[in-house]
Amino acid sequence: MDILGLQWENIKQNIQVEYDITDIAFNIWVKPLKYGKCENKVVTILIPNTNGSPEMLKYIEKNYTSCFQSALSDLLQDNYNVKFLLEEDMQTEKSNIVPIVADDSSNAVKKSNLNSKYRFENFIVGPNNNLAHSACLNVAEAPGRDFNNPLFIYGGSGLGKTHLMTAIGHYIIENTNLKVLYVTSEEFTNEVINMFRIKDNASIVKMREKYRNVDVLLIDDIQFIIGKSSTQEEFFHTFNTLYQNGKAIVISSDKHPVHMKELDERFRSRFQNGLLVDIQPPEYETRVAILQKYAENFDYKIPNNIINYIAENIKSNIRELEGAYNQVYAGHAQTLDDAKEILKDTISPDKPAVITPPMILKGISDYYHVDPEDITSKKRNAEIVLPRQIFMYLCREMTDTTLKGVAALLDKKDHSTVLHGYNKVADEIKKDPDFRETIEAIKNKIVSL
Repeated sequence: MDILGLQWENIKQNIQVEYDITDIAFNIWVKPLKYGKCENKVVTILIPNTNGSPEMLKYIEKNYTSCFQSALSDLLQDNYNVKFLLEEDMQTEKSNIVPIVADDSSNAVKKSNLNSKYRFENFIVGPNNNLAHSACLNVAEAPGRDFNNPLFIYGGSGLGKTHLMTAIGHYIIENTNLKVLYVTSEEFTNEVINMFRIKDNASIVKMREKYRNVDVLLIDDIQFIIGKSSTQEEFFHTFNTLYQNGKAIVISSDKHPVHMKELDERFRSRFQNGLLVDIQPPEYETRVAILQKYAENFDYKIPNNIINYIAENIKSNIRELEGAYNQVYAGHAQTLDDAKEILKDTISPDKPAVITPPMILKGISDYYHVDPEDITSKKRNAEIVLPRQIFMYLCREMTDTTLKGVAALLDKKDHSTVLHGYNKVADEIKKDPDFRETIEAIKNKIVSL
């Protein structure tokens, strides 16, 4: 073995110190890297099969090439180039490489209620989620820090919130002795209901100890406890206990706390006191990368033109992307025409691209979980007023409908009300970045209909 093979672990450690790479980034991206060979002043560095992928290769090349190139050139006292390679692409070296295998069977993982397949290593990072990804890495590295506690992740269904939360849990369990618990708000609600139904002191104590004696609590889809007074009260005290004891809390929701109209103000203030990050629907390149990564779970690969077809036509939801892939895989699609036939009920490329007021109405009602008829009615409930004004705004922005036309859709005689609603939303977009993100999320939902 040459000097690089002998010094490989030290080289990586020196790079971490020299370039101030965080522990979590080092453990995920740098530590698994293997020395391959050195020929003609080119050092080949291998990414193990167990966590290697084209996307990971691209990420490592972008972020760590210069680090290794500089460190190796300094060590060897000459200019050397660096080449990163997936282990599977270097067949002759496979016998010398020990794959890294994560221990998913540990008792701690089972107790934490984590899904074993959701890890940082297989999360596809793109412009739509890079801030949320970074925030989750920070929490995993230092749970309970003041500035990121609680961490509140919000965004539409199927965009990767659960994946990131679970990845936090896996990393903490594998690198610390901290106690982690993941739970959905529905599971939490059911336990509260059973606790009060049984009315047994021992059951109450047991349930509270389960949630309050952990170091990291990951609670998914918090919006489902809204309006459930007993559940909200129990979670409020659980939250306070953990927070006051410096424990980490990570929460997900389908929307920003500001837009959760029925949320108790006590929660709103606590959620906003931490770090809030959103996840948007993935853009085309990220959708392709997601499908390519997902394809690694199957014994034969779908042709790239089919993957591109799916990515071009399914835009709003990762689960829908994977579901479409499952369909073409199960249907043994070999050509694009095969895929189009299999997906004809899922993807309709011939549907009109023109956005219509009914599409806008559906997108808004889906986002706010309100009845479309309520939006177009004369009701003045607080939870209806904002969706109605957004409807006025988007009808003017996304369609050719006139002010009078929008007024007619809302059964209003005077279009001045529509103009007022339009202006109010437009002004709020200029002032409030979070509200602007909400409007963009609704637009994405509408376009994907």
